[in-house]
Amino acid sequence: MLSLRPRRDSTPVTTKWHNKFEENLEQWPHLKELVQCYTTDWVKDDNKYGHYESVGPPAFQNQIYEGPDTDIETEMHLAGARRTKADDTTDDDLPSTSGRQFTDVASDSAHSNDPKHFGQSPLPAYEPAFDWENERSLICGQRVPETPLSHGLKISVKVLSLSFQAGLVEPFYGTICLYNRERREKLSEDFYFRHAPTETQNISFEPRGIFYLDAPSSVCLLIQLEKHATEEGGVTSAVYSRKEPVHLTEKEKQKLQVWSQIMPYRESFAWAMVSLFDNSIGAVSGGSASPSSPLAPSISGSSHDGVFEPSAKVTLDGKLGYSSRSSVVVEISNLNKVKESYTEDSFQDPKRKIHKPVKGVLRLEIEKHQNDHVDLENLSESGSVTNDSIDDRINDSTYGKLPSNGLDGPQGSSSNWNSFDTKEISGNGSNSHGNPVTGPDDFQAFDFRTTSRNGPFLQLFHCLYVYPMTVSLSRKRNLFIRVELREDDNDIHGQPLEAMYPREPGASLQKWAHTQVTVGARVACYHDEIKLSLPATWTPTHHLLFTFFHVDLQTKLEAPKPVVIGYASLPLSTLAQLRSEISLPIMKELVPHYLQDMGRERLDYLEDGKNVFRLRLRLCSSLYPINERIRDFFLEYDRHTLRTSAPWGSELLEAINSLKNVDSIALLQFLHPILNMLLHLIGNGGETLQVAAFRAMVNIVTRVQQESVDDAERNHFLVNYVDYAFDDFGGRQPPVYPGLSTVWGSLARSKAKGYRVGPVYDDVLAMAWFFLELIVKSMALEKMRLFYHDLPLGEDIPPMQLKEGVFRCIMQLYDCLLTEVHERCKKGLGLAKRLNSSLAFFCYDLLSIIEPRQVFELVSLYLDKFSGVCQSVLHDCKLTFLQIICDHDLFVEMPGRDPSDRNYLSSVLIQELFLTWDHDDLSLRAKAARVLVVLFCKHEFDARYQKPEDKLYIAQLYFPLIGQILDEMPVFYNLNAVEKREVLVAILQIVRNLDDASLVKAWQQSIARTRLFFKLMEECLVLFEHKKPADGMLMGSSSQSPVGDGPASPKYSDRLSPAINNYLSEASRQEVRPQGTPENGYSWQRVNSQLSSPSQPYSLREALLHAQSSRIGASAQALRESLHPILRQKLELWEENLSASVSLQVLEITEKFTVMAASHSIATDYGKFDCVTAIFMSFFSRNQSLTFWKSLLPVFNSVFNLHGTTLMSRENDRFLKQVTFHLLRLAVFRNDNIRKRAVNGLQILMRSSFYYFMQTARLRAMLIITLSELMSDVQVTQMKADGTLEESGEARRLRKSLEEVADAAKSPSLLRECGLPESALLEIPEKMTENRWSWSDVKYLSDSLLLALDASLEHALLGSMMTMDRYAAAESFYKLAMAFAPVPDLHIMWLLHLCDAHQEMQSWAESAQCAVAVAGIVMQALVARNDGVWSKDHITALRKICPMVSSEISSEAAAAEVEGYGASKLTVDSAVKYLQLANKLFSQAELFHFCANILELVIPVYKSRRAYGQLSKCHTMLTNIYESILEQESSPIPFTDATYYRVGFYGDRFGKLDRKEYVYREPRDVRLGDIMEKLSHIYESRMDGNHTLHIIPDSRQVKADELQPGVCYLQITAVDPVMEDEDLGSRRERIFSLSTGSVRARVFDRFLFDTPFTKNGKTQGGLEDQWKRRTVLQTEGSFPALVNRLVVTKSESLEFSPVENAIGMIETRTAALRNELEEPRSSEGDQLPRLQSLQRILQGSVAVQVNSGVLSVCTAFLSGEPATRLRSQELQQLIAALLEFMAVCKRAIRVHFRLIGEEDQEFHTQLVNGFQSLTAELSHYIPAILSEL
Repeated sequence: MLSLRPRRDSTPVTTKWHNKFEENLEQWPHLKELVQCYTTDWVKDDNKYGHYESVGPPAFQNQIYEGPDTDIETEMHLAGARRTKADDTTDDDLPSTSGRQFTDVASDSAHSNDPKHFGQSPLPAYEPAFDWENERSLICGQRVPETPLSHGLKISVKVLSLSFQAGLVEPFYGTICLYNRERREKLSEDFYFRHAPTETQNISFEPRGIFYLDAPSSVCLLIQLEKHATEEGGVTSAVYSRKEPVHLTEKEKQKLQVWSQIMPYRESFAWAMVSLFDNSIGAVSGGSASPSSPLAPSISGSSHDGVFEPSAKVTLDGKLGYSSRSSVVVEISNLNKVKESYTEDSFQDPKRKIHKPVKGVLRLEIEKHQNDHVDLENLSESGSVTNDSIDDRINDSTYGKLPSNGLDGPQGSSSNWNSFDTKEISGNGSNSHGNPVTGPDDFQAFDFRTTSRNGPFLQLFHCLYVYPMTVSLSRKRNLFIRVELREDDNDIHGQPLEAMYPREPGASLQKWAHTQVTVGARVACYHDEIKLSLPATWTPTHHLLFTFFHVDLQTKLEAPKPVVIGYASLPLSTLAQLRSEISLPIMKELVPHYLQDMGRERLDYLEDGKNVFRLRLRLCSSLYPINERIRDFFLEYDRHTLRTSAPWGSELLEAINSLKNVDSIALLQFLHPILNMLLHLIGNGGETLQVAAFRAMVNIVTRVQQESVDDAERNHFLVNYVDYAFDDFGGRQPPVYPGLSTVWGSLARSKAKGYRVGPVYDDVLAMAWFFLELIVKSMALEKMRLFYHDLPLGEDIPPMQLKEGVFRCIMQLYDCLLTEVHERCKKGLGLAKRLNSSLAFFCYDLLSIIEPRQVFELVSLYLDKFSGVCQSVLHDCKLTFLQIICDHDLFVEMPGRDPSDRNYLSSVLIQELFLTWDHDDLSLRAKAARVLVVLFCKHEFDARYQKPEDKLYIAQLYFPLIGQILDEMPVFYNLNAVEKREVLVAILQIVRNLDDASLVKAWQQSIARTRLFFKLMEECLVLFEHKKPADGMLMGSSSQSPVGDGPASPKYSDRLSPAINNYLSEASRQEVRPQGTPENGYSWQRVNSQLSSPSQPYSLREALLHAQSSRIGASAQALRESLHPILRQKLELWEENLSASVSLQVLEITEKFTVMAASHSIATDYGKFDCVTAIFMSFFSRNQSLTFWKSLLPVFNSVFNLHGTTLMSRENDRFLKQVTFHLLRLAVFRNDNIRKRAVNGLQILMRSSFYYFMQTARLRAMLIITLSELMSDVQVTQMKADGTLEESGEARRLRKSLEEVADAAKSPSLLRECGLPESALLEIPEKMTENRWSWSDVKYLSDSLLLALDASLEHALLGSMMTMDRYAAAESFYKLAMAFAPVPDLHIMWLLHLCDAHQEMQSWAESAQCAVAVAGIVMQALVARNDGVWSKDHITALRKICPMVSSEISSEAAAAEVEGYGASKLTVDSAVKYLQLANKLFSQAELFHFCANILELVIPVYKSRRAYGQLSKCHTMLTNIYESILEQESSPIPFTDATYYRVGFYGDRFGKLDRKEYVYREPRDVRLGDIMEKLSHIYESRMDGNHTLHIIPDSRQVKADELQPGVCYLQITAVDPVMEDEDLGSRRERIFSLSTGSVRARVFDRFLFDTPFTKNGKTQGGLEDQWKRRTVLQTEGSFPALVNRLVVTKSESLEFSPVENAIGMIETRTAALRNELEEPRSSEGDQLPRLQSLQRILQGSVAVQVNSGVLSVCTAFLSGEPATRLRSQELQQLIAALLEFMAVCKRAIRVHFRLIGEEDQEFHTQLVNGFQSLTAELSHYIPAILSEL
């Protein structure tokens, strides 16, 4: 819980103050406090900011959503196979948040890793990138953990080597420090190094110097080299800067070596500056071109060899990973040789002499380190460790200018950078810093900015830096200075204190320190830095003593000895004047008490006592405040503590009050100790002191807060104080919280009572968080100290029970603060919200420390104050409060208020969330929903709660929520889509983890409630449906319609779910690999083409921001388009997984429900089972993923097994119809897995049908109905390339599926593939005895569906031809009508379509037949039901008119009673309506005898109804009809109702018509030419370029095989209908009017035509050669039929010889005349028509000019040669026929004479003459004729 943190101390070991002078600090309580404050370990409460270990989110699988025409699954398998053949890619190659982008969809068994569940849990799918830290940070007033401050970056510098052109003999020494060139100030103390002349010119043992850098600025490394002072007359340092390359001679080398051993004092030699960041200044110097500076970020991106990579490598989880070494080797060749001594100020001095460059190189290694402040576990908290600040400023000049030497002119120097190997070192704890940043020898340079920074001192440092600057003397000297620290001036020979820091690493403090020697200078200048440790307190006699020496630089008899030439002293008490320069006079010699004024007078001074010695001091101390008020406070504090203060003791109060006037920097620097001391006073002072200290503390804290740089709500100095530094005095005195809460509580109470408490009270409220956190930490520390020693290891500390008094005090304080929140909220002040959060965190923290039930009292106090639905502001506060408390680590494990309660907090939470969903404020509703989801995610991903029993416990905890929603559903319905989604995801999550026993409770209360539960499930399916963009799903939306922006479509928008934004930002962090990498596999290729398009920004992050910013007012579709393709793909992956997991979850719940319902253990409507039917309809009607379809089938099977009877009952017609529709829809899918499952589904329905109905007629009707509905949705045809239509893939697949349904052989393997037992269809359900399954019935059913499919297909294929080819159109309607016959409604519908089509073509008889057929269907149904007035006889009468009306009367119509279809339309009235329509149409066709029959069927209806008016109408109509029939028969011109033509089709372009013959029935005015034109017009359009159409002009028999290929032939012949009783063998010519059956029904199914031909091969010959063939055709069905043409089923032919032809011709004429003579006439008044027809026939028989008729027969057969060929029998027949003909003619002429009047006399004369001459002619051939006549 509380853990000690070693203070991560950036005070250099070298600077850290140790109480070197063994002072006793007890007498200085404030010092003791300070030392303790800086040195004790920090105590951190690990629970304060929550601790959360999450399990990783599940990887998304690619869900496959198939459309009817897609088979993504197979494509992906192929892509997968291709990938494995390619070189094996590793997972991390593919940019994806969720594992492999295209992992093959896991095999069915694996798609759920949890055997109990069908799919993933919907919650992780909803929040795939759940980030607890992020969610927490969104809570209003959230506390952010602060890391102890770290400043910038740390670099280490190591000197590698120094080499000179002249050679290296003597040792060199140097210092390195940070220096700000612009401000000309030193930023850090010096780091010393030395370089001895060794053979290997490497310095490996040298320590490293470690420097702290703030943000990049003009910081450089200042390097100053020194060597032993040059011997007069010896080898000068000029040898190192000679132009021509000269090496030192041996002699010179020896001299140098000897001298450097003799001469201990050094002089300055050279200097250089290396800029660390910018490369801009260098440009000014015009220096040589050299790569930019070591830390300059510009290099990071370039591809040079010597590249220095900045070290921050951001690993994917967002934490900084460091490469261990990011070091750079810098070679500095621009060393400026020094001519004379100098101070640092003179560097930039333009008057300074130009120095020569040294011919040498100094090599440094500079390395960047992560600041060791940031320990690992805090990495994530502090974000990126300032490195970014460097990496981000990229100015791309790979070669900047390195200032070669400040601002000098050009020199030919160069410096190269070489990068070390940057070895990655795994960041696993121990090794995470790579090499430990600081080694034991490393020198950490003290950063002078620490003392001027705005921030509290965190370390103990207490030292003084002395900088001697110049000594001005009147003559030249070789001068150096010794510095020492003395305690008093009594003994001039006394030993100084050991206070000087040594230059050699690792040595102990020394008594004195020396500067360099300035050689031969009147004004000696120094740049040395002397550092000394100070005593904790000092007396007026502590002082610095400077001794000035002159040394001779040549060897006489012995080594040169320094000579003292003077002294100077400086008391420490002057340190208050800080940085100003100080000038001192130089005393010639020391006398005792030289510090005192009396002693001064005796002193003798150099240079007449002028202040010739200038120096600077720098005090760096966290023990000694420069600010006087703070010193006063410390002093009074000491007195109070030691009880030495004056009895009235008001000085302390004054000191406390004057703290408010301390300037802010000083206050901040000593913040921690001051707060500690004030708390000390609050904890154990008297009341006055307590109040004063409290007020001072409030004032200080408020000031600190106001001065915070970032406007954070909790100032980070204060947070650091509470979180780390405050340790409640390490248990050295009683804890502070009782005192603190008392003093604050009394203040709050006086405010509540209305006393004036001044402005301080508002400050207290603003800073309440600080005091509350202090109280909590104080308690935690007390608890830890109480239990620390007694507890066995590894046990948790039990909660502490607060003492009654203290708890009461805290309750009162809490109450007052709540009242403040309540009142200030109403005024809408921000302070109220912050205070509210602070109070919530107070409870949150207390939950970890004290007895939770005590905390619950505070919580219930809160809820009483804010009870029910409050104003929005207050309600928002309440939600925030609950959010914070429920975020507690142990929330799940909290007890209730009474031990018996389940969980107090969770029940409060559920109650309040539910209340909020009813709140008017919409934003609050959204917030409440969000709170719920985040909490669920937190539990779901919590590593502690992964066991099923834990999940069950959590689900039971939240289960009451479902109850509340079901009790008040309107609350749920009022939410908007996003909130509903959030609530539903939570519900699914609860139900998923519940055990069955608990789940049953939700369904046991009432039927209505169970129904509501399933309403929620349906909402899930609606709201999480995955709508594929432009899917053209079979569901109503054809592919043309754009994607609806429906409210339910889960499209990417802010409104969908905050989760999606987290998920996409997570996805966008992983950049895309460059294009063209082959491993990317299938999906990326589609994407890559768009990647680099100019409008698409390349970086995914930019793309996301771009999409989010352009989002305002755009439609969801547009937003989606605006996303980067890869993000869009991620988004779809997310939507798919979410949708799939929700559907699977609902399916799982439904399955549990059906199983429980089977045992009747729950409350539901068992009659209809509507819960399940509704949910199944919802499943089927949505676009579901492949995994879902795979899981659905077994559930579907078991549901029908358990509840078949209910589901198949009449009440559930609508359900069944939907199910059959969707199963057929799925049977069209291209994906085989889905199609096969649909086939199985259909089989399961058939099985149920067998068992529960004993027959399949009803299911057949259902299937046919749904098939017809489906046909309007499915595209059954598709365009071929040449523009014609062909059958589409959908239709082919549907046909295949329907065939598979009835395929007994394939069935077992199909069932196995779909996860059902092979015996699934044959299993006998419970309560049944025998097996009723019958494959033959199934086959019949499947065939009738295929018939319907074919008819629909044919109809569709006609498409554009419909208007052209009316015959085919009518035929396709007819086929449809027949195919859908099992469903009367559809049967009638198509017949009526057909009827309309005929009426358009004016084929009245055919359309009338359709109307009769419809009436027939209705009548049959009525007779079957014994309903109405008709009987079987009537139907037989109807069949005579329309043979199609079937005679068997079945009960099928009843089976087809399906919702929306069925017998309701089959009424007597509708039958009468269609009979009357038929009557009207038949009369239009003039087929009156049919009309009469029809009316006779109508009359019984009117009789039964006694509708006399109607009856009279009918009889009037009958009268008219019979009159019309009479009229037709009496007409001299025989009546024909139609003409008939035989048409033969030959040619492959005719398709199905090829080599078939049809008889067409055409209106009576259509001549042969008309029909030829009509047909050639229809069929020419079907020819393509390679085919032509020919019409065969004659009626001879066609041999199809002999025809020319590539040509299509039509043969059209007029034919005559044959009467029923006609003798077809008679050789007479047929004259229609001779037929006697004119009144009989004109129903024809046989036709004949005669074809003349010769047998001698001539096309035509005389009568003697002319044969005749008579062809008789039999059609399928009879005319008038439902269609205009009927196919010829058989044709027979007879042949007649020429003689028979001749005899037939003559007999025909004889018969015509005799007919005319013998016809009985009704009255004598009818002479006229008879005369006319007689004249016509006679004229054709005897008129002379027509001799050719009879005469030609005689000349042909009775003269010469032909007569000899005839058989005698034929000859006699011919002669007998001729004789009879002549006799009848004679009779006719006599009758004619009787009939004529005057005007016809002349005609009669002609006839007589004609007859006589004909007789004369004939007598030549038949002499007997004269005697006969």
